[in-house]
Parts: sequence; structure tokens; C-alpha cells
Amino acid sequence: EVQLVESGGGLVQAGGSLRLSCAASGFTFDDYAIGWFRQAPGKEREGVSCISRRAGSTYYADSVKGRFTISSDNAKNTVYLQMTSLKPEDTAVYYCAARPRCTVVAGTLREGFGSWGQGTQVTVSS
Repeated sequence: EVQLVESGGGLVQAGGSLRLSCAASGFTFDDYAIGWFRQAPGKEREGVSCISRRAGSTYYADSVKGRFTISSDNAKNTVYLQMTSLKPEDTAVYYCAARPRCTVVAGTLREGFGSWGQGTQVTVSS
């Protein structure tokens, strides 16, 4: 059974940092890309970042480029999202997802179909 467990969310002041973790199990970690998505209240879910170890590629939404860094620890089957210089508009529930690849269309990371974690809340106060 595919399982994705996010952790690391919390309340932080603007300009602060958080590191989110996505622990994966139930599938061959190296065969899948892991994407981070977020959903703010009243808004649609949006793609934030994605890493594909097989393709050797990463993706960042324009809104987080230069502030967020995605990485993976294959020994721990875990993907991290290091978030710095956080802004109030980064407030959202953050989800990770396992997909065959990072699918980017017109500069936007697509959700695709597959497993999701339960999400972790990130709140950035001004």
C-alpha cells in the first residue's frame, strides 16, 4: 500500500523558515517523482515543487523560486521541502504526491492521478 506522510508544518513569522518532510513507503522510491502541492483557504490546489531522481530534474513554481528547495534522501525514502523567506501568502495545507514523473504543462505542475499524503498545515503570520 502506497503511503505518504507529511510533517514539519507549523506557525512561523514572515521571513522565517520551515522544512517539510514527505516520508514514502509501499512503492519503489526511485521509480517515482515526488511533488509538493499546496491549497490555501478558498483557493485551488497548486503545484509548488517536484523532484524526479530518475530524470534528475526539479521543478519550482515561480512564486517559490529562490526561496524553496526540494531534496530527497533515498536511504530514508523521504523528500524534503526547505522553505525560507516565508510570506503570509505561503499559508496553506501542503501535500506531497507520488507520480510517475513531474508533469509540467505551460509552466504549471500538474496534479495527475495517484496517492496523496494527508497534508501538513503551514501558517505564516505577518
